[in-house]
Amino acid sequence: MSRVVIIGAGISGLATAYAVEQLAAQAGLDVDTLVVEKQERTGGKIWSRREEGYLCEWGPNGFLDNKPMTLELCESLGISEQLMRSDDNARKRFIYSETVLHRLPENGPSFLKSNLISWPGKLRLACEPLIPKRTDPSDETLAEFGRRRLGNEALNKLIAPMVSGIFAGDPETMSLKSCFKRIYELEQEYGGLIKAMIKLAKKKKQEIKEGKAVASAAGPGGILTSFQEGIQQLTDGVGEGLKGDVKLGNGVVEVESKKDGYLLTLENGEKIEAEILVSAVPAYAVAKMLDRMNGKAAGLLQDIPYATMNVICFGYERERISHDLNGFGYLIPKAEGRSTLGTLWDSSIFPNRAPEGHVLLRSMMGGATNMGAIDFSDEEVIKKTKDDLWQIMGISAKPEFVRIFRHPNAIPQYTRGHAARVEAIESALQNESGLFLTGNAFAGVGLNDCVNASNLTAQKVITELQNRT
Repeated sequence: MSRVVIIGAGISGLATAYAVEQLAAQAGLDVDTLVVEKQERTGGKIWSRREEGYLCEWGPNGFLDNKPMTLELCESLGISEQLMRSDDNARKRFIYSETVLHRLPENGPSFLKSNLISWPGKLRLACEPLIPKRTDPSDETLAEFGRRRLGNEALNKLIAPMVSGIFAGDPETMSLKSCFKRIYELEQEYGGLIKAMIKLAKKKKQEIKEGKAVASAAGPGGILTSFQEGIQQLTDGVGEGLKGDVKLGNGVVEVESKKDGYLLTLENGEKIEAEILVSAVPAYAVAKMLDRMNGKAAGLLQDIPYATMNVICFGYERERISHDLNGFGYLIPKAEGRSTLGTLWDSSIFPNRAPEGHVLLRSMMGGATNMGAIDFSDEEVIKKTKDDLWQIMGISAKPEFVRIFRHPNAIPQYTRGHAARVEAIESALQNESGLFLTGNAFAGVGLNDCVNASNLTAQKVITELQNRT
């Protein structure tokens, strides 16, 4: 029997362990999996907390249903019937600009009517098809791409808030290729974004006409999907679906290479042997574990930066808030000078997030452009959040429920040169047979990305085991 040890019981580690077990059974391999987790709970940054009738997400609140990997995982676990898609009203998303909440345009006519972008800004956007394709192979930042193809106003009011909402990142430093590879590919293939949209729409229309495709109700971005009791039902489901053991409350402090695998030293001094080792913990954490065994890889891993984040949950009686909550929430451009990055109207997105007659708002503060926010006192965080909610939504009422969740290392930042950095890490580890890295630090920060990376890693593990037999 081959022992496969996975470090980390977040979604990446759990999904990898599950996929290894499933693929091993299909291949007729006898595999013993063990997941080792530092915390006393599984789930990593996925943690759905029910308190006083409010359901607060400590980290991510769901996944988009426009990609198959997480849906397929739910189907395999037998929990698909428990899935809950967000309310149609959640399609209404807003940007706060120049003291006004503007609904994010969803199509051409609504964009022309919107006051979010000025007419000079709209004309600049309309010139996008005239901008030549970039041929320089060097890594371009999101800000450089935005200014070049769409103009400063679109960068500041559309791209930058989106980047803060997804990555908590700074577009001035984030890599276009690594963060939004598809956008980079569209420019290279079609010569521009508008040209790509037109040609892809024609192609889709023809495929529908020929019966080769169907119109998607999910739209291009998909529908945010979760569960009645929060996204933690997913990680709980994966954990329950594992045949192997999960060891909690005892992290790995060092990894050593040995002739037939690896030796792990845990915090309590316990030693664990592994023929195959998968790390599914953050880059900075695995860097410490590998430091003595492979200093070069450790140094490269340590170079992947992380953004900080405070998540602030406020609960109110609905009648105390006069503002319309029919929507997903809003993001705030940095130029507006507010303390928060935006606020999600959680109880409008999914039911069961607040007691009857109450609402739950979840604000984000920090990110790569405001790293110091993690050190604010609770009183400062609450005051700054209340100030923003008053300024933007006119909320003067005192919240009856407050929770602050702090993430000193919230989201990895795919800064310029990220792809080359990942390649260098893989190169530095090429002689470490049977050692694999997965997680959100390398090829996507979303939940779908993590599940996809876990599946690919599991396939590598099975291939390695088959090559050894």
